[in-house]
Amino acid sequence: MRTVSITALRRIVIGAQGYASRTRTGTRREVEETIRALSCVQLDSITAVERSHRIALGSRIGAYPRETVSRLLGEGRIFEYWAHEACLIPVEEWPLFRARMTRHHPWRGDVTKEHPEVAQEVLAAIHERGPVTSREFGGEGGGGMWNWKPAKMVLESLWNAGEIVTAGRVSGFQRSYDLAERVIPREVLDAPVPDDDTRDRELILRSVQARGALTDAGIAEHWRMRGGAARVRPHTDALAADGRLERVRVEDGDAAVLVPAGAELDPPRPTTAALISPFDNLLWDRPFAQRILAFEHVIEVYKRAHERRFGYYVLPFLWRDRIVGRADLKSERSEGTLVVKALHLEPRVRKSGALDDAFDRALDRLRRTIGLERVRR
Repeated sequence: MRTVSITALRRIVIGAQGYASRTRTGTRREVEETIRALSCVQLDSITAVERSHRIALGSRIGAYPRETVSRLLGEGRIFEYWAHEACLIPVEEWPLFRARMTRHHPWRGDVTKEHPEVAQEVLAAIHERGPVTSREFGGEGGGGMWNWKPAKMVLESLWNAGEIVTAGRVSGFQRSYDLAERVIPREVLDAPVPDDDTRDRELILRSVQARGALTDAGIAEHWRMRGGAARVRPHTDALAADGRLERVRVEDGDAAVLVPAGAELDPPRPTTAALISPFDNLLWDRPFAQRILAFEHVIEVYKRAHERRFGYYVLPFLWRDRIVGRADLKSERSEGTLVVKALHLEPRVRKSGALDDAFDRALDRLRRTIGLERVRR
Protein backbone atom coordinates (compact mmCIF):
# COMPACT_ATOMS: atom_id res chain seq x y z
CA MET A 1 0.00 0.00 0.00
CA ARG A 2 1.41 3.38 -1.01
CA THR A 3 1.41 6.31 1.42
CA VAL A 4 0.41 9.90 0.73
CA SER A 5 1.05 13.03 2.80
CA ILE A 6 -1.77 15.35 3.87
CA THR A 7 -0.31 18.09 1.68
CA ALA A 8 -0.29 15.86 -1.38
CA LEU A 9 -3.75 14.52 -0.58
CA ARG A 10 -5.10 18.04 -0.31
CA ARG A 11 -3.62 18.91 -3.71
CA ILE A 12 -5.02 15.74 -5.30
CA VAL A 13 -8.51 16.53 -4.06
CA ILE A 14 -8.44 20.21 -5.05
CA GLY A 15 -6.86 19.43 -8.41
CA ALA A 16 -9.58 16.91 -9.21
CA GLN A 17 -12.24 19.61 -8.87
CA GLY A 18 -11.05 21.40 -12.00
CA TYR A 19 -11.26 24.97 -10.71
CA ALA A 20 -10.18 27.50 -13.33
CA SER A 21 -6.93 29.35 -12.73
CA ARG A 22 -7.91 32.45 -14.69
CA THR A 23 -10.90 34.48 -15.82
CA ARG A 24 -12.59 32.85 -18.77
CA THR A 25 -15.92 32.26 -20.51
CA GLY A 26 -17.52 28.80 -20.57
CA THR A 27 -19.48 27.15 -23.35
CA ARG A 28 -22.53 24.91 -23.23
CA ARG A 29 -20.35 21.93 -24.06
CA GLU A 30 -18.07 22.77 -21.12
CA VAL A 31 -21.06 23.02 -18.76
CA GLU A 32 -22.14 19.51 -19.77
CA GLU A 33 -18.60 18.14 -19.57
CA THR A 34 -18.06 19.69 -16.14
CA ILE A 35 -21.25 18.13 -14.75
CA ARG A 36 -20.02 14.81 -16.11
CA ALA A 37 -16.54 15.26 -14.64
CA LEU A 38 -18.00 16.11 -11.22
CA SER A 39 -20.50 13.20 -11.42
CA CYS A 40 -23.27 15.53 -10.21
CA VAL A 41 -23.76 19.16 -9.20
CA GLN A 42 -26.00 20.12 -6.29
CA LEU A 43 -28.98 22.45 -6.77
CA ASP A 44 -30.14 24.92 -4.14
CA SER A 45 -32.81 27.62 -4.18
CA ILE A 46 -30.99 30.41 -2.28
CA THR A 47 -30.23 33.46 -4.43
CA ALA A 48 -28.57 35.85 -1.94
CA VAL A 49 -25.43 35.75 -4.11
CA GLU A 50 -26.31 33.36 -6.96
CA ARG A 51 -27.80 29.89 -7.22
CA SER A 52 -25.34 27.30 -6.02
CA HIS A 53 -24.97 25.35 -9.27
CA ARG A 54 -24.03 28.53 -11.15
CA ILE A 55 -21.35 29.37 -8.58
CA ALA A 56 -20.06 25.79 -8.69
CA LEU A 57 -19.92 25.67 -12.48
CA GLY A 58 -18.63 29.23 -12.79
CA SER A 59 -15.70 28.56 -10.46
CA ARG A 60 -14.60 25.88 -12.91
CA ILE A 61 -15.48 27.15 -16.39
CA GLY A 62 -16.13 30.86 -15.84
CA ALA A 63 -19.14 32.88 -16.90
CA TYR A 64 -21.58 31.02 -19.15
CA PRO A 65 -25.03 31.81 -20.62
CA ARG A 66 -27.74 31.66 -17.96
CA GLU A 67 -30.11 29.53 -20.07
CA THR A 68 -27.52 26.80 -20.63
CA VAL A 69 -28.60 24.35 -17.92
CA SER A 70 -32.27 24.73 -18.82
CA ARG A 71 -31.47 23.94 -22.46
CA LEU A 72 -29.35 20.93 -21.55
CA LEU A 73 -32.25 19.61 -19.47
CA GLY A 74 -34.71 20.13 -22.32
CA GLU A 75 -32.39 18.41 -24.80
CA GLY A 76 -31.99 15.37 -22.55
CA ARG A 77 -28.25 15.95 -22.11
CA ILE A 78 -28.53 16.05 -18.31
CA PHE A 79 -31.31 15.31 -15.84
CA GLU A 80 -32.26 16.27 -12.31
CA TYR A 81 -32.59 13.71 -9.55
CA TRP A 82 -31.55 12.83 -6.01
CA ALA A 83 -27.81 12.15 -5.79
CA HIS A 84 -25.97 13.93 -2.97
CA GLU A 85 -29.09 16.08 -2.75
CA ALA A 86 -31.20 17.22 -5.70
CA CYS A 87 -28.54 17.41 -8.40
CA LEU A 88 -27.78 17.85 -12.08
CA ILE A 89 -26.57 14.47 -13.40
CA PRO A 90 -25.25 13.36 -16.81
CA VAL A 91 -28.08 11.68 -18.72
CA GLU A 92 -26.14 8.45 -19.34
CA GLU A 93 -26.32 7.80 -15.59
CA TRP A 94 -30.14 7.51 -15.72
CA PRO A 95 -30.09 3.67 -15.51
CA LEU A 96 -28.03 3.84 -12.29
CA PHE A 97 -30.84 5.81 -10.65
CA ARG A 98 -33.80 4.02 -12.22
CA ALA A 99 -34.21 1.52 -9.38
CA ARG A 100 -34.58 4.42 -6.93
CA MET A 101 -37.41 5.99 -8.88
CA THR A 102 -40.74 5.46 -7.19
CA ARG A 103 -43.94 7.42 -6.73
CA HIS A 104 -43.32 7.17 -3.00
CA HIS A 105 -41.83 10.64 -2.54
CA PRO A 106 -39.17 10.74 0.23
CA TRP A 107 -41.02 13.47 2.14
CA ARG A 108 -44.67 13.05 1.23
CA GLY A 109 -45.30 9.41 0.32
CA ASP A 110 -47.41 8.47 -2.71
CA VAL A 111 -49.55 11.57 -3.06
CA THR A 112 -50.94 10.27 -6.38
CA LYS A 113 -52.98 7.81 -4.30
CA GLU A 114 -54.22 10.62 -2.08
CA HIS A 115 -55.14 12.80 -5.07
CA PRO A 116 -55.92 10.41 -7.98
CA GLU A 117 -58.08 12.96 -9.82
CA VAL A 118 -55.29 15.53 -9.69
CA ALA A 119 -52.77 12.96 -10.92
CA GLN A 120 -55.05 12.12 -13.84
CA GLU A 121 -55.53 15.82 -14.65
CA VAL A 122 -51.77 16.52 -14.50
CA LEU A 123 -50.79 13.60 -16.74
CA ALA A 124 -53.52 14.42 -19.25
CA ALA A 125 -52.34 18.04 -19.42
CA ILE A 126 -48.73 17.01 -20.05
CA HIS A 127 -49.75 14.51 -22.73
CA GLU A 128 -51.84 17.13 -24.50
CA ARG A 129 -49.86 20.34 -24.01
CA GLY A 130 -46.28 19.27 -23.50
CA PRO A 131 -44.12 20.86 -20.76
CA VAL A 132 -46.10 22.36 -17.88
CA THR A 133 -45.34 24.13 -14.59
CA SER A 134 -47.19 23.82 -11.32
CA ARG A 135 -48.48 27.38 -11.78
CA GLU A 136 -50.72 26.16 -14.58
CA PHE A 137 -52.86 24.18 -12.14
CA GLY A 138 -55.32 25.39 -9.55
CA GLY A 139 -55.61 24.29 -5.94
CA GLU A 140 -54.90 25.69 -2.53
CA GLY A 141 -51.50 25.85 -0.93
CA GLY A 142 -49.57 28.61 0.72
CA GLY A 143 -46.27 27.87 -0.99
CA GLY A 144 -43.04 26.92 0.74
CA MET A 145 -41.65 23.41 0.95
CA TRP A 146 -44.19 22.10 3.42
CA ASN A 147 -47.38 23.67 2.12
CA TRP A 148 -47.60 22.77 -1.56
CA LYS A 149 -50.90 22.59 -3.40
CA PRO A 150 -51.96 19.08 -4.51
CA ALA A 151 -50.91 19.59 -8.15
CA LYS A 152 -47.38 20.54 -7.10
CA MET A 153 -47.15 17.49 -4.83
CA VAL A 154 -48.40 15.22 -7.61
CA LEU A 155 -45.91 16.67 -10.09
CA GLU A 156 -43.07 16.08 -7.63
CA SER A 157 -44.25 12.53 -6.98
CA LEU A 158 -44.35 11.76 -10.70
CA TRP A 159 -40.92 13.39 -11.10
CA ASN A 160 -39.57 11.28 -8.24
CA ALA A 161 -40.90 8.20 -10.06
CA GLY A 162 -39.13 9.12 -13.30
CA GLU A 163 -42.44 9.28 -15.18
CA ILE A 164 -41.89 12.97 -15.85
CA VAL A 165 -38.63 14.91 -15.84
CA THR A 166 -37.45 18.47 -15.58
CA ALA A 167 -37.57 19.69 -19.17
CA GLY A 168 -36.18 23.11 -18.30
CA ARG A 169 -36.35 25.92 -15.81
CA VAL A 170 -38.54 28.97 -16.33
CA SER A 171 -39.07 32.26 -14.49
CA GLY A 172 -37.98 32.03 -10.87
CA PHE A 173 -36.13 28.79 -11.61
CA GLN A 174 -39.44 26.93 -11.54
CA ARG A 175 -39.41 23.43 -12.98
CA SER A 176 -41.06 22.78 -16.32
CA TYR A 177 -42.14 19.14 -16.47
CA ASP A 178 -42.56 16.83 -19.46
CA LEU A 179 -42.88 13.10 -20.03
CA ALA A 180 -39.57 11.29 -19.62
CA GLU A 181 -40.05 9.59 -23.01
CA ARG A 182 -40.11 12.98 -24.75
CA VAL A 183 -36.88 14.21 -23.15
CA ILE A 184 -34.57 11.35 -22.17
CA PRO A 185 -32.99 9.63 -25.21
CA ARG A 186 -34.69 6.34 -26.06
CA GLU A 187 -31.44 4.36 -25.86
CA VAL A 188 -30.98 5.61 -22.29
CA LEU A 189 -34.56 4.82 -21.28
CA ASP A 190 -34.25 1.33 -22.76
CA ALA A 191 -30.85 0.60 -21.23
CA PRO A 192 -30.91 -2.27 -18.70
CA VAL A 193 -31.13 -1.36 -15.04
CA PRO A 194 -28.08 -2.81 -13.25
CA ASP A 195 -28.41 -4.98 -10.15
CA ASP A 196 -27.67 -3.36 -6.80
CA ASP A 197 -24.04 -4.48 -6.54
CA THR A 198 -23.19 -3.37 -10.07
CA ARG A 199 -24.92 -0.07 -9.50
CA ASP A 200 -23.06 0.59 -6.25
CA ARG A 201 -19.69 -0.20 -7.82
CA GLU A 202 -20.33 2.08 -10.78
CA LEU A 203 -21.33 4.93 -8.47
CA ILE A 204 -18.26 4.31 -6.31
CA LEU A 205 -15.98 4.52 -9.34
CA ARG A 206 -17.61 7.74 -10.50
CA SER A 207 -17.31 9.41 -7.11
CA VAL A 208 -13.61 8.55 -6.69
CA GLN A 209 -12.81 9.70 -10.21
CA ALA A 210 -14.73 12.93 -9.61
CA ARG A 211 -13.24 13.71 -6.22
CA GLY A 212 -9.66 12.49 -6.70
CA ALA A 213 -9.56 10.71 -3.34
CA LEU A 214 -12.22 9.65 -0.86
CA THR A 215 -12.56 7.47 2.21
CA ASP A 216 -15.21 4.74 2.26
CA ALA A 217 -17.33 7.05 4.41
CA GLY A 218 -16.79 9.91 1.96
CA ILE A 219 -17.98 7.77 -0.94
CA ALA A 220 -21.17 6.95 0.95
CA GLU A 221 -21.67 10.66 1.71
CA HIS A 222 -21.12 11.64 -1.92
CA TRP A 223 -24.19 9.64 -2.97
CA ARG A 224 -25.94 9.59 0.44
CA MET A 225 -25.80 5.79 0.41
CA ARG A 226 -27.72 4.13 3.21
CA GLY A 227 -25.46 1.88 5.23
CA GLY A 228 -22.48 4.23 5.03
CA ALA A 229 -18.91 2.92 4.97
CA ALA A 230 -20.01 -0.61 5.90
CA ARG A 231 -21.99 -0.82 2.67
CA VAL A 232 -19.18 0.67 0.59
CA ARG A 233 -16.18 -1.25 1.94
CA PRO A 234 -16.82 -4.67 0.31
CA HIS A 235 -17.20 -2.95 -3.06
CA THR A 236 -14.06 -0.82 -2.72
CA ASP A 237 -12.10 -3.91 -1.67
CA ALA A 238 -13.36 -5.72 -4.79
CA LEU A 239 -12.60 -2.75 -7.05
CA ALA A 240 -9.11 -2.49 -5.58
CA ALA A 241 -8.57 -6.24 -6.11
CA ASP A 242 -9.69 -5.80 -9.73
CA GLY A 243 -7.17 -2.99 -10.24
CA ARG A 244 -9.79 -0.30 -10.84
CA LEU A 245 -9.19 1.58 -7.58
CA GLU A 246 -6.24 1.75 -5.20
CA ARG A 247 -6.38 2.04 -1.42
CA VAL A 248 -3.69 4.43 -0.16
CA ARG A 249 -2.42 4.97 3.37
CA VAL A 250 -2.32 8.57 4.67
CA GLU A 251 0.60 9.83 6.75
CA ASP A 252 -1.68 11.17 9.50
CA GLY A 253 -2.63 7.58 10.39
CA ASP A 254 -6.35 8.18 9.92
CA ALA A 255 -8.57 6.27 7.48
CA ALA A 256 -6.99 5.25 4.17
CA VAL A 257 -8.33 6.77 0.96
CA LEU A 258 -9.38 5.34 -2.38
CA VAL A 259 -7.85 6.85 -5.52
CA PRO A 260 -8.09 5.87 -9.19
CA ALA A 261 -5.66 3.04 -9.91
CA GLY A 262 -2.17 4.36 -10.65
CA ALA A 263 -3.01 7.92 -9.61
CA GLU A 264 -0.19 10.45 -9.27
CA LEU A 265 0.39 10.98 -5.54
CA ASP A 266 2.64 14.04 -5.77
CA PRO A 267 0.72 16.58 -7.87
CA PRO A 268 1.76 20.22 -8.34
CA ARG A 269 0.33 22.94 -6.14
CA PRO A 270 -2.93 24.32 -7.57
CA THR A 271 -2.89 27.96 -8.70
CA THR A 272 -6.57 28.84 -8.48
CA ALA A 273 -8.15 31.73 -6.61
CA ALA A 274 -11.88 31.07 -6.38
CA LEU A 275 -14.90 31.81 -4.25
CA ILE A 276 -16.70 28.49 -4.08
CA SER A 277 -20.29 27.65 -3.28
CA PRO A 278 -21.03 26.56 0.30
CA PHE A 279 -22.65 23.54 -1.38
CA ASP A 280 -19.62 22.78 -3.56
CA ASN A 281 -18.63 19.14 -4.11
CA LEU A 282 -15.27 19.78 -2.40
CA LEU A 283 -17.06 20.35 0.91
CA TRP A 284 -19.65 17.56 0.94
CA ASP A 285 -17.66 15.41 3.37
CA ARG A 286 -17.15 17.87 6.22
CA PRO A 287 -14.93 15.66 8.43
CA PHE A 288 -12.68 15.05 5.41
CA ALA A 289 -12.55 18.80 4.69
CA GLN A 290 -11.53 19.36 8.31
CA ARG A 291 -8.89 16.67 8.02
CA ILE A 292 -7.16 17.71 4.80
CA LEU A 293 -8.01 21.42 4.59
CA ALA A 294 -8.08 22.26 8.31
CA PHE A 295 -11.39 23.91 7.49
CA GLU A 296 -14.50 23.67 9.66
CA HIS A 297 -17.30 24.11 7.16
CA VAL A 298 -20.42 25.76 8.55
CA ILE A 299 -23.50 26.88 6.62
CA GLU A 300 -25.34 29.54 8.58
CA VAL A 301 -28.28 30.38 6.33
CA TYR A 302 -30.45 28.19 8.55
CA LYS A 303 -29.43 29.98 11.75
CA ARG A 304 -31.01 33.03 13.32
CA ALA A 305 -29.13 36.26 12.62
CA HIS A 306 -27.70 36.63 16.13
CA GLU A 307 -26.34 33.05 16.04
CA ARG A 308 -24.21 33.56 12.93
CA ARG A 309 -20.45 33.91 13.23
CA PHE A 310 -19.62 34.70 9.61
CA GLY A 311 -22.82 35.79 7.84
CA TYR A 312 -25.93 34.64 6.02
CA TYR A 313 -24.50 33.36 2.71
CA VAL A 314 -20.77 32.84 3.03
CA LEU A 315 -18.50 31.57 0.26
CA PRO A 316 -15.23 29.84 1.19
CA PHE A 317 -12.24 31.55 -0.44
CA LEU A 318 -9.93 28.96 -1.98
CA TRP A 319 -6.43 30.16 -2.83
CA ARG A 320 -3.89 27.73 -4.20
CA ASP A 321 -4.24 24.64 -1.99
CA ARG A 322 -5.89 26.23 1.05
CA ILE A 323 -9.20 27.71 2.05
CA VAL A 324 -7.90 30.97 3.47
CA GLY A 325 -11.10 32.82 4.31
CA ARG A 326 -14.87 33.11 4.27
CA ALA A 327 -16.51 35.89 2.28
CA ASP A 328 -19.89 37.23 3.40
CA LEU A 329 -21.37 38.44 0.11
CA LYS A 330 -24.62 39.74 -1.30
CA SER A 331 -25.74 40.48 -4.86
CA GLU A 332 -27.52 43.80 -5.28
CA ARG A 333 -28.95 43.05 -8.69
CA SER A 334 -30.86 46.31 -9.09
CA GLU A 335 -27.52 48.13 -8.73
CA GLY A 336 -25.50 45.57 -10.70
CA THR A 337 -23.18 45.22 -7.70
CA LEU A 338 -21.59 42.35 -5.80
CA VAL A 339 -21.25 43.60 -2.24
CA VAL A 340 -18.52 42.32 0.09
CA LYS A 341 -19.92 42.62 3.59
CA ALA A 342 -16.90 40.96 5.25
CA LEU A 343 -13.93 38.69 4.63
CA HIS A 344 -13.09 36.50 7.61
CA LEU A 345 -9.58 35.09 7.30
CA GLU A 346 -8.89 31.63 8.66
CA PRO A 347 -6.67 31.22 11.74
CA ARG A 348 -2.95 31.59 10.96
CA VAL A 349 -3.71 33.27 7.60
CA ARG A 350 -2.07 36.67 7.38
CA LYS A 351 -3.35 39.52 5.27
CA SER A 352 -0.96 40.35 2.41
CA GLY A 353 -0.88 42.11 -0.92
CA ALA A 354 -0.78 38.79 -2.75
CA LEU A 355 -3.82 37.51 -0.87
CA ASP A 356 -5.67 40.78 -1.55
CA ASP A 357 -4.92 40.52 -5.26
CA ALA A 358 -6.10 36.91 -5.32
CA PHE A 359 -9.33 37.90 -3.57
CA ASP A 360 -9.91 40.69 -6.11
CA ARG A 361 -9.48 38.19 -8.95
CA ALA A 362 -11.87 35.74 -7.33
CA LEU A 363 -14.47 38.48 -6.77
CA ASP A 364 -14.22 39.61 -10.38
CA ARG A 365 -14.69 36.07 -11.67
CA LEU A 366 -17.72 35.57 -9.46
CA ARG A 367 -19.12 38.94 -10.50
CA ARG A 368 -18.85 37.91 -14.15
CA THR A 369 -20.54 34.56 -13.48
CA ILE A 370 -23.49 36.29 -11.82
CA GLY A 371 -23.67 38.95 -14.54
CA LEU A 372 -23.03 41.99 -12.34
CA GLU A 373 -21.16 45.11 -13.38
CA ARG A 374 -19.02 45.89 -10.34
CA VAL A 375 -17.77 44.83 -6.92
CA ARG A 376 -18.13 46.98 -3.82
CA ARG A 377 -15.78 46.13 -0.96
